[in-house]
This record gives sequence, structure tokens and C-alpha cells, in this order.
Amino acid sequence: MLENCQNAKERWGGVSEIIDRWLQERQDMLVQYCALSGLDQSASNNDLRGEKLRKLCQILVDYVSAGHFEIYDQLMKEGREFDDDEALQEAGNLFTAIDNTTEQILDFNDKYLETDDLNSLDTDLSELGQTLEVRFSAEDRMISVLHTSHKDLVS
Repeated sequence: MLENCQNAKERWGGVSEIIDRWLQERQDMLVQYCALSGLDQSASNNDLRGEKLRKLCQILVDYVSAGHFEIYDQLMKEGREFDDDEALQEAGNLFTAIDNTTEQILDFNDKYLETDDLNSLDTDLSELGQTLEVRFSAEDRMISVLHTSHKDLVS
């Protein structure tokens, strides 16, 4: 039993560090989002808005990619390792919600990779903010049910 606890700590203790880095990336993305949202639409700000938009899009895609190709897999793996069928079922539903937001986020990114027209940016940023709110809520719940709930078993 002691060996199983040690194995769990070795196997899943590092997941917290991965999640912490990812959540820091989320915070960095929100800083970029707020910096861009705070700029007015004046012609003199278009270059600055374009620069901040490119930074936002890059960190946004990096954040989404890390979630899909690293974080969610680790969380699901942990849920399976602890035979937490209830959490895995809930995570499946959460992943569906997250997946829907991914499409909207990538559409935002693709739109602004293809155009220099920033006339609808404020409206699109507002919609992106709502999408991110849904995503963050689902991601936080996924972390809670698949990782935080097993923390006592890992430590």
C-alpha cells in the first residue's frame, strides 16, 4: 500500500506543476486580452491594436493547444488511474463544452490572421470573452474532479 502511494505521488505529483504552468499561461493570456480590450478604435491605435492582437492570438492558440494536447490527457489519465468513473463521465461532458469553445477561439484566431480590418474587433473580443468564461469554468471543474479530488491520495 505504501508503495502504491509512492507510485501515485511520483506519477501524479508532477501534474500539479504542469497545471500551474498552464494556469499561468491562462493569466498571461487574460492580461493580453485586457490590454487589447482597453484600447480605443482610433486610427492612431490601429498599429498597436494589431500588435496586441497578434500577441493575444499567439498565446490563445498556445493555451488551447496545451489544454488539448497535454493537460486534458493528463487529467483523464489520472481519473482512469484512480478508477474514478463518475469523474470521468463528468469530464466527458465538460470536454464537450470545452471542445465547443475551441472552435470559436480558433475561428477568432483565423479571422484575424486573414485580415487587417479591425472594425469588428471590439464585438469579436466581447464574444471571445464570453467564450473564454465558459471554457475556464469547464476547465476549472475538470481540474477539480480529475485532479484536486485525488490530491490526498497522491500526497
